[in-house]
Amino acid sequence: MKARLIEKTALAGVIDKLREKLPVYAPVREGRRVHFKFLGEGDTVQLEYGNSGNAPKNLFFPHTETLMRFTRTSRGHELVDGGPSDAAREMVLFGVRPCDVRSFTLLDYVFDQDKYTDPYYVARRRATTVIALACVEPPYSTCFCTSVGGHPALAEGADIMLTQLDGDHCLVEFLTPKGERLAELFAPAKEADKKSLKRREELVEAAVEKIKSEVPAAQIKDWLDENFEHPFWDKIHQSCLGCGTCTYLCPTCHCFDIRDEEEGDQGIRLRTWDTCMYALYTQETSGHNPRPSQKQRWRQRLMHKFKYFVDNFREISCVGCGRCVVNCPVNIDIRKLICDIGRLMEKGEEE
Repeated sequence: MKARLIEKTALAGVIDKLREKLPVYAPVREGRRVHFKFLGEGDTVQLEYGNSGNAPKNLFFPHTETLMRFTRTSRGHELVDGGPSDAAREMVLFGVRPCDVRSFTLLDYVFDQDKYTDPYYVARRRATTVIALACVEPPYSTCFCTSVGGHPALAEGADIMLTQLDGDHCLVEFLTPKGERLAELFAPAKEADKKSLKRREELVEAAVEKIKSEVPAAQIKDWLDENFEHPFWDKIHQSCLGCGTCTYLCPTCHCFDIRDEEEGDQGIRLRTWDTCMYALYTQETSGHNPRPSQKQRWRQRLMHKFKYFVDNFREISCVGCGRCVVNCPVNIDIRKLICDIGRLMEKGEEE
């Protein structure tokens, strides 16, 4: 691993060099919020931001994408074009917070398995160099990454890590061969000294201490294994509007729908994000719905993140970014639900 020091004022020039070489997807301020988007003329990358309004997973797993185009002929439907070739262009994803970087690792479990591989996701993921931005100051009181296996400077899933130090400098760590290929664009830079590396560790340790929101996320699976019909599930959904905000903003949610749209003899097959919080998501053609109530849909949401994903991949499907907490219109707080389950576990132990 190579580590270098670069002046913070030089980062704008680095971004300009990256843009000249490759498309860059980065956090940009739009009104009162910061969103990840492809950089255009006049766009300024935000380095001083909390969490973005949208999760950058959209680069690898777009909200809507065309899987193929087809045409109707006398012989039936014929493929015009399809496959992930257009998705494979080389790109840079710049300024990603560690919680969102961790979400890529979790999505890899779903879309890039040995047995089942999604070529559209994989083509984008492998063609993209991920440049992460460490959280030396946790953005919000709702952050709880350390409770779900994360860290303010987690580098797994990134190719380059940026850490803003005190004063005028930023530490740049080139973590993978893909990241090292862009090292020349970070000039002028100098080799990092021991003092800078030590200061980085001190800042990260201080950031961990500042994360006050702690939940027993890793402990509740045993309770979930045994309590599918517990009365707990009768209450948690009561204020839920079923709007889907929590799932659409979540960096790890990956439900989708596939549909064909035709006009005349031409047609396209689309993949679009979907959510388990909608009644239509599980409704069958017969009209039967195995999850007819919001109670069952909320149970599925918690079960998937803290039980089923753990069963399948030994990881919690939550990165503790707090987007669902901040943006829920009726203030449902997933941290409170986890803590409520923790208290039920303690009560059971006492009994």
